Amino acid sequence: MFGFGVGFYGPAVWLPALHQARDWPIATISAAITAHYLVGALLILVVPEAYRRFGPARVTIGGTVLSAGGIIAWACALQPWQLVPALLLSGAGWSAMSGAALNAMVAPWFDRERPKAISTAFNGASVGGLLITPLLAALIAGIGVTLAALIVAAAMVAVVCPLAWRFLRGQPPLATRGQAVLSRRALLRQPRFLTISIAFALGLFAQVGLIAHLVARVEPAFGAVLAALSVSLVTLCAVAGRSTMGWLLDGHDRRLATMANLLLQAVGVLLLAFGTAPVSLAVGCVLFGLGVGNLTSLPALIAQREFQPADVNQAVALVVAINQTAFAFAPAVFGWLHDLDGSYIGAFVMAAAAQAIAAGIIVSGRRFS
Repeated sequence: MFGFGVGFYGPAVWLPALHQARDWPIATISAAITAHYLVGALLILVVPEAYRRFGPARVTIGGTVLSAGGIIAWACALQPWQLVPALLLSGAGWSAMSGAALNAMVAPWFDRERPKAISTAFNGASVGGLLITPLLAALIAGIGVTLAALIVAAAMVAVVCPLAWRFLRGQPPLATRGQAVLSRRALLRQPRFLTISIAFALGLFAQVGLIAHLVARVEPAFGAVLAALSVSLVTLCAVAGRSTMGWLLDGHDRRLATMANLLLQAVGVLLLAFGTAPVSLAVGCVLFGLGVGNLTSLPALIAQREFQPADVNQAVALVVAINQTAFAFAPAVFGWLHDLDGSYIGAFVMAAAAQAIAAGIIVSGRRFS
């Protein structure tokens, strides 16, 4: 909840907040958000090894402290260059609390019922968007950027660190699942891996860019408070969509399910691109949101079906790292397109096209699986 609320959904709040408080250009803040995701992507590659060496409890506690320091640094930045140390802290913390970390926590415990377990774990993460994002926005509006960040950071450390130490120390180590047979280079030569990675990279590029700019996009129609709640609406739909997928997916083609998920999102994104009335924008949020959660949980579930157990964590970490490297540029690209024509239509149409292409790529990989 805290990791995703601060590291994944949080930038959607920081973008308009810092733009208004510091009068920095949207493109400048978007570039810093991109760098935040890139730092996380680089460090995600070492998450499986960090879990093996130090255990999930210590890694999670370390990620919590770094994330808390990061959110304070973002809030205290008074000059654009001060976003650099902030994004280094927040990016490092996000790598230890991302989807790759959640998969590494769940994988040793579940095999046959992993779809349900992964869905439940990621739904916990989605609560971050449902609670942390509007709470942060409300605190910023009420008491200012700095105090809001201090409160959220303190709550994050106070809640997560004791829980991680109490419950994650007894987790089975990843090494008990065997050593990986396929290296990263070998994985990158496999068409089944490439179709997974490219498809989800495109889908998440569209998704993350849209989420980062969602508040700014709908604020003219909804107002500041309801605009922040639009992220909660998307997240609530993500929980519903992921829960449904997790309980119905077992025994069905996971690539076909991904294709349907992407196309549903594309329809919602087009409504967000061209809609002007609050109703059409709300429907767009719902359709887009129903697929949001599945794009983070489905890569691990497809990998579980198509790779040997010893290779799953390696494959998932590499997919997440590649995907995050790709979607790291999304906030900056969306911000650049917005500043280019003064609206979000071009950026959101590009996102819908990326999702449609991703749907074709993922289903084309069925012949390699």
